Amino acid sequence: MAALSTKKIVITGGPGTGKSTIIHDLNQRGFTCLEEISRQVTLEAKKKGIDQLFLTNPLLFSELLLNGRKKQFLDAEMLSDEIVFFDRGIPDVLAYMDFIGNTYPKTFVDACHVAIYDAVFILKPWEAIYTSDNERYESFEQALEIHDNLVNTYKNYNYTLIDVPFNTVEKRTDFILKVLGV
Repeated sequence: MAALSTKKIVITGGPGTGKSTIIHDLNQRGFTCLEEISRQVTLEAKKKGIDQLFLTNPLLFSELLLNGRKKQFLDAEMLSDEIVFFDRGIPDVLAYMDFIGNTYPKTFVDACHVAIYDAVFILKPWEAIYTSDNERYESFEQALEIHDNLVNTYKNYNYTLIDVPFNTVEKRTDFILKVLGV
């Protein structure tokens, strides 16, 4: 059974903002981190012959993400760690669906009300580090729009977002830890 004091901390932001790099740094420092699962979902779909599941069937893609993130949240509750970091949270799924203008079932909203995170750090799009790849197809301009959707979605669920300033990976990680009092 997890310690009652386990804090669930989300690191979020649009594509290419450095989230996964910070998660990796936190992991290297000995913190428990639950990694982003969208690349895994995308790669699994590619094995089944679907080049971009998010583009061809955004609802199915988002349902798979939502289920994976709900599982991560439940898994974190079973840990005895003082802090668990998440590379994206459940509200990210809704923000991306809103970004593409797609509707989603009430279960998506319900999941955001059930899984409550203790803090949410957000990384702004940073053009100097932004790159596209086979799983990240968004332009920098789209990354800015996604950022706005993330901000609005998290605020809709009463989160106060903590902006992580541009800096080196180590200093960004240090900032997060300092805010958390670690």
